[in-house]
Amino acid sequence: MIERPARGLWHRYWGGASDRDRLLQVIQPALIGLIDGTISTLAPIFALAFAYGSRAALIAGLAASFGAAISMGASEGLSDDGRLTGRGASLPRGVITGVATFIGGTLHALPFLIDDVSQALALAYVVVACELVVIAMVRKRYLRVSLAGSLIQVTIVGVIVAGVGVWVGHA
Repeated sequence: MIERPARGLWHRYWGGASDRDRLLQVIQPALIGLIDGTISTLAPIFALAFAYGSRAALIAGLAASFGAAISMGASEGLSDDGRLTGRGASLPRGVITGVATFIGGTLHALPFLIDDVSQALALAYVVVACELVVIAMVRKRYLRVSLAGSLIQVTIVGVIVAGVGVWVGHA
């Protein structure tokens, strides 16, 4: 008798899942988290960078990332148990969303480890641009939207939120 290897979470949520299930149970929760983490933390990070410097921006960015990760993870997990919509179990979706939210918010906070706020801001702008390109590429690959259209959409939203942060930071 040939023994089959144990099928773990990876197989359940990725390797053995249909394209539709993979989209609903992994990609969409991760994309929601990445978009929210990237965009929602821009305003507080940039506001504090302009008003109080790098250390304040870093602390605010990390706090906002943790808070947003918990909030988004709980929101995704509590909004749908998956039975009605077929979106899969709520706990894994919540964890995926929370982790992606934390990553999206934290990556552009890390440049503020640099004490010189001008250098930190310059690097943060590059990191945000990279994050927005990744989001657009994931949307293109899995949601079948045009790369140009997706880049325009996420960039407009990102610029609006970052602009709010700059405006508040200069108030």
